[in-house]
Amino acid sequence: MSALPIIAVWLGGWALNAWLARFDTRLSRFLVALIFGITLLILWEMTVRAYAIPTVILPAPSQIAASFTQNTAILWGDFVQTILKGALSGWVLGAAAAIATAIAIDRSPFLQRGLLPVGNFVAALPIVGIAPILVMWFGFDWQSKAAVVVVMVFFPILVNMVAGLAATDQMQRDQMATWAAPYWQSLAKMRLPAAMPFLFNGLKITTTLALIGAIVAEFFGSPTRGMGFRISTAVGRLDLPLVWAEILVAAIAGSLFYGIVALIEKKVTFWHPSQRKQRG
Repeated sequence: MSALPIIAVWLGGWALNAWLARFDTRLSRFLVALIFGITLLILWEMTVRAYAIPTVILPAPSQIAASFTQNTAILWGDFVQTILKGALSGWVLGAAAAIATAIAIDRSPFLQRGLLPVGNFVAALPIVGIAPILVMWFGFDWQSKAAVVVVMVFFPILVNMVAGLAATDQMQRDQMATWAAPYWQSLAKMRLPAAMPFLFNGLKITTTLALIGAIVAEFFGSPTRGMGFRISTAVGRLDLPLVWAEILVAAIAGSLFYGIVALIEKKVTFWHPSQRKQRG
């Protein structure tokens, strides 16, 4: 097979998207993204077949799809072990700890000078260094992966939350002081609502970090299930279609995770100018 059909498919997809891009509607934007993705998959399939690329280097999308359908039970078990148990639980615990620490820092300038440098130090620790240590501390099951995720997501959420709690201006704080509002009432009525856009920025950033942390941690010790475990063993058996199937599951899970957090953000911060602009 020559390169002409590949070039023809690319030009056809480009021309169709260029035409659709002139219609600035929600449907046209969806179709542009859909056509772009389908075109990439077709080009991928054609290139692998045209140049007889070995499976161990780059499997075709059809091979990945076949592996996905043949290993659905394995992929689901790995998803539950890595994403639902390790990544999600670690993300929730890390977010809760970061929010509580941010409130403590906002309450005490002394803690701001002491805890933020410590948090920055922890965030700078390499995951490949702390993951095996946490595996030895918490065991080979999902708890050690959740601990790795906590370490990874804690500092980004903490920094955003601290910035959010300080986002109110002096006039607003003086108004609350004029009403003799105690700190906790001021926190609930003024500081926390103002911090929500910052908090959700941190939460969205860490959705992907949580998945990466849980998967990488499984390379250093895991029961006979989990996405990281499956990837490492499949690579050893040169089963690259299964590796790509696991990558596909991780990508879908990460996109859904991010989308759910973004949807909750729209509901919670509907009053924020950025959300009003998106609706407009």
